[in-house]
Amino acid sequence: MILTSIDVAVILGYLVAIIALGIWVSKLASKNIDGYFLGGNQLKWPYLGLSNASGMFDISGTMWMVYLLFIYGLKSVYIPWLWPAFNQIFLMVFLSIWLRRSGVMTGAEWITFRFGDTIGARLSHMVVVAFALLSVLGFLAYGFIGIGKFAAVFLPWELSSNPQQNEIYYGLIMTGLTMVYVVKGGMVSVVFTEVLQFIIMTVACIAIGIIAMQQVSPEMLAKVTPEGWDEMSFGWTLDLDWRGIMDSANQKIIDDGWSLFSVFFMLVLFKGILQSMAGPAPNFDMQRVLSARTPSEAAKMSWLVNLVLLFPRYMMITGLTILALVFFSGELNAMGENADFEQILPFALANYIPAGLLGLVIAGLLATFMSTFAATTNAAPAYVVNDIYKRYINPNASEKTYVYLSYIVSTLFVVFGTCIGLFVPSINDIIMWLVSALYGGYTAANLLKWYWWRFTGMAYFIGMLTGIVAAFPMMFTDLSPLFGFPILFSVCFVACVVTSLLTRSDDMDVLIRFYLKTRPWGLWKPVLTEIQKTHPAVKPNTDFKRDISNCAVGVIWHTALTAAPIFMVIQYWDEFVIALSVIGITSIYLKLFWWDRLQDYPVMIDSGNRVGEGGKSEELNHAYFNSLAAKTVEDR
Repeated sequence: MILTSIDVAVILGYLVAIIALGIWVSKLASKNIDGYFLGGNQLKWPYLGLSNASGMFDISGTMWMVYLLFIYGLKSVYIPWLWPAFNQIFLMVFLSIWLRRSGVMTGAEWITFRFGDTIGARLSHMVVVAFALLSVLGFLAYGFIGIGKFAAVFLPWELSSNPQQNEIYYGLIMTGLTMVYVVKGGMVSVVFTEVLQFIIMTVACIAIGIIAMQQVSPEMLAKVTPEGWDEMSFGWTLDLDWRGIMDSANQKIIDDGWSLFSVFFMLVLFKGILQSMAGPAPNFDMQRVLSARTPSEAAKMSWLVNLVLLFPRYMMITGLTILALVFFSGELNAMGENADFEQILPFALANYIPAGLLGLVIAGLLATFMSTFAATTNAAPAYVVNDIYKRYINPNASEKTYVYLSYIVSTLFVVFGTCIGLFVPSINDIIMWLVSALYGGYTAANLLKWYWWRFTGMAYFIGMLTGIVAAFPMMFTDLSPLFGFPILFSVCFVACVVTSLLTRSDDMDVLIRFYLKTRPWGLWKPVLTEIQKTHPAVKPNTDFKRDISNCAVGVIWHTALTAAPIFMVIQYWDEFVIALSVIGITSIYLKLFWWDRLQDYPVMIDSGNRVGEGGKSEELNHAYFNSLAAKTVEDR
């Protein structure tokens, strides 16, 4: 791609600014381990929300969504539920609050908070550490492959005459630049640089959406899309026929296996709800929740991710898609069965983005890589230093030692992830490994840990191990991970329940501490009964119906936020107004029944004093419920 001197100056200016900002703010994180991994729990929720949204805005995911919108039209808004896209709704409604109440630093440390220090709990702790670190390595390799391919296409310098070596060189350069500020500054550098990156990405997204609206009219779009492409509704089958327009698109639908769209929809909803209720995996998303100042701010942070991420991102996705549909369909048709839909992005940028703005857009897309890579890198040392070195090797080391060791661990993981990326042939291979081998086996064990008191540490370990082991054979079959999910979930669920019933229940003192601070709803009556023997003021969580109703309304709100920018960019104004109306109505509902009722901790009347109110400081609430748990255990 030919770039003007203005474009090159913008790109270089961005790289210098982002590294300088990361190093400048790094002094805030170098004092102790809490400051390095969690920002000392002093980062405000708007910054964490923008940072988390930036970390989710990756290049490969965006291009996958462009492909989905190109082929499936408006029905593609449901397909990202595979991940699931709406898990942030469950986080914002109740799970972020429950998770942040723990006061721990990592997902592995949370396991100790939930299961105690039994053999099963220790095995569970280690399997979560292993899960998290394998996930980090996978995503680092995924990022290395993606940024190398992207930079080799868009940046103007030929570092090697061999295209594959060119991708490797660019991958090494970009990962090295990102590593500089991440390793030095930890969470603080990551958050502040990601806020700047998100602003740049948002400007780029809006610009692409506006350019597409100027270039493509609804009439032009109708000529190059099949009937039903612009509709969100669907029947038993997909009913999108690309014959005579782009025959290769029909083959892609067959290859994806989603022609029976009602079956697909029910499966993604089933999978999405279960995985959302299981809570976040031990990655950068969980670290943002644990970094929030209070439980209610953790919930607000998750709400902001939905609000700020969807609209600008889908302006870019829709803009790139309709430019390609109208102006690139001829080239794609000429490719026949080998149509490469990944060429949509370079085509649209090269032909429709003016000089200067092109440099900003490329800088924005580089930012999507750097933010995701930075967030993933920051998660690794938290597990190695806090959950292995500090717990098992040297619990009495100085804070400086932990921070310096974190520098080393971050560097090693970037190196190892890069080495893996050098030997993995494609991004798709990495994605399939992550989705099938890791996250497929995660759901059952992590669902039960929240909602059933009798679920034991040993059962958690067996459930996680069963999931990972059972998922590996699926990688060598043609069975889609989506269609294999019910089988995988059922096997893991049975393993979890049977192991729980065959092993002793966990220490009641541990369960009391967990329940008093977290206060989940679900099957916790035996624990509550034990607590009420000495502290009758402790009441159960009765918010199940309200939380589930808020989640249902939140998913509608989330879907409307996804659809609205698509309707706007394709200039379907009636549908756009309807989507905005849905957003408005659901926002009012959530304001009344979710936002206005947020509580850091449950309100209690104890010894004549009201405690656990949002108005009280996090330190006082945290200290009170810790002391209440200790007193309850002592009274027993």
